[in-house]
Amino acid sequence: MTRSRRPLIAGNWKMNGLRADALALAKAVADGVKRSSWGDREVLICPPAQLIGLVADAVRGSGVLVGGQDCHPAANGAHTGDISAEMLRDAGAGHVIVGHSERRTDCGETDAIVRAKAEAAWRAGLLPIVCIGETLAEREAGRTLAVLESQLKGSMPVGATAARLVVAYEPVWAIGTGKTPTTSEVAAAHAHIRRVLAGLTPDAGLVRLLYGGSVKGSNAAELLAAGDVDGALVGGASLKADEFLAIAKAAQSG
Repeated sequence: MTRSRRPLIAGNWKMNGLRADALALAKAVADGVKRSSWGDREVLICPPAQLIGLVADAVRGSGVLVGGQDCHPAANGAHTGDISAEMLRDAGAGHVIVGHSERRTDCGETDAIVRAKAEAAWRAGLLPIVCIGETLAEREAGRTLAVLESQLKGSMPVGATAARLVVAYEPVWAIGTGKTPTTSEVAAAHAHIRRVLAGLTPDAGLVRLLYGGSVKGSNAAELLAAGDVDGALVGGASLKADEFLAIAKAAQSG
């Protein structure tokens, strides 16, 4: 990566955490970041929606960023069980994950819905992390790059810049399975994403690309050193402060 792309390590807590555990985890991450010399990277944690305010208060002043895991395209209205980007912002979030494969699969989210959610994030002043990734069947059929291109073009709002967008590549078959692509496969996917971005934004060379999928302390350095990888979107390992901090430490700059 270049020095103009600051590494970002984002933790997606998914549907995990009650108040006491979340507070302890957030404080442990914040303490670890405060003790570090990581001025060249950003650390973000994305707890469940009901914990965002609590977590934001717990990490205030530490440099740790807080985000949401999803948002509805609308600012308000009759959408039972959903949360708007404005609500996330009001609770203390500055980022939001959109288009995670679990949302695409479990909730049937299309590229158009993901794009609308990213636009909603902009409306509320949040930075969206747009997730894309292929299934195992798609990879085995040799369609990885075509799927990534289609999802990115369909999910990315018009007018995106490096300051308003982060893209996360998460091969669906690697999420929570312990399986990871090789560094050359990660590098190839990220290089392709960068090429596709070149046709979508003049900022293509500055947009941060994260890798996600069974990232842990033991493989972080290798995965983060792959070409065009500017950080990680971390799932299960983000629920353990020491493991998550080890991943953050492994991030490279320059």
